[in-house]
Amino acid sequence: MDMTTQIDASNDCAGVSSLLNRVGDKWTVQVVVALQDDARRFNEIKRRVAGISQQMLTRTLKSLERDGLVERCVRPTTPPQVEYRLTELGRSLSKPVKELAEWAISHRAAIRDNQVRYDTNR
Repeated sequence: MDMTTQIDASNDCAGVSSLLNRVGDKWTVQVVVALQDDARRFNEIKRRVAGISQQMLTRTLKSLERDGLVERCVRPTTPPQVEYRLTELGRSLSKPVKELAEWAISHRAAIRDNQVRYDTNR
């Protein structure tokens, strides 16, 4: 492996790691799942994502919008109504995110049992 290949691999790993940190974040996953079927207003998303604060939802939506995964749509009403929807890129992420969430739900008891067994044997 030459030096150029090593540098490219290092940049790829750093970029992938950063992206996985963002899309693997618990709030990102839940917001993407909340938006997978339809556009939603801020408070509707907040109701669907249990435990998220207003500040964290704002940050998450801004990050997703910056990455091109969510689109913010302002309707010209009085007062203005704002909806968020997944972009095409965001929709392409929603299927694996939903599958990951389903995997976590279906395996959480087994993982919890393994953690207890591990901690007991330490």
